[in-house]
Amino acid sequence: MLLALKLALVPGFLAALTVAGRVWGPAVAGWLAGLPVVAGPIVLLLALERGTGFAAQASLASIAAIAASEAFNFAYAWTCRRFAWPLAVGAGLVAWGSAVLLLAHLPAQLPWVLAAACAAVAVSQTWLPRSTGVVPAARISAADLSMRMLAGALLTLAVTALSASMGAAWSGLLSVFPLLAIVLAVSAQRAHGAGFVALLMRGMVIGRGSFAAFFAVTATMLPHTGVLSAFACAAVASVAVQGATKRFVGRRQRLAAVA
Repeated sequence: MLLALKLALVPGFLAALTVAGRVWGPAVAGWLAGLPVVAGPIVLLLALERGTGFAAQASLASIAAIAASEAFNFAYAWTCRRFAWPLAVGAGLVAWGSAVLLLAHLPAQLPWVLAAACAAVAVSQTWLPRSTGVVPAARISAADLSMRMLAGALLTLAVTALSASMGAAWSGLLSVFPLLAIVLAVSAQRAHGAGFVALLMRGMVIGRGSFAAFFAVTATMLPHTGVLSAFACAAVASVAVQGATKRFVGRRQRLAAVA
């Protein structure tokens, strides 16, 4: 049963997100990528396999890992303005890895991890490059979609299999590996250039609130309630925050269209 969930949950969410980006464009794709479509199912599986205490600690680390994700996005978005995607991915992964090594020493307490996430989001919101010109919706081939789903399944299997040896903090940090950002950014740059990437990354910044809300709820509730109630409440909180930020995505799309 758990193996089936590992092979279905994350790839299924990635497929749905890919279709949404194709229909509504990069700003919406980035915004939806803020939902915990990869890390959420992974931490749910950790709760089922390792217990609620382990998953609660992993949830705190997942919030802190927002800072590492923003480090990847920041490095990629600026590098891709001058260089091809392989170098941009390399720069992003170096930035992500450096941030993760620092975050691994952060106190596992909600105020600390929220402060790290908020600081990173503020930096990205202020200094990420801005898109110019009209940015079309992405075209994703069946092969690209299949590769995204396979990568999601492999990441889920790897994190859940290694969780016992890595511990809760590293499990949480690695569950937020920028898999989604890599596949979205590379395909965006290859198809439409740096302007598309900039709009995508700025959409991700707006979506971070729903991600943080989800894991703040699981970190708080898991030690005291069951897995089902904690994740159900977290999902409701995440969707509510995501809905509250929708108007910012619409504004960003309109600004890009008239730039």
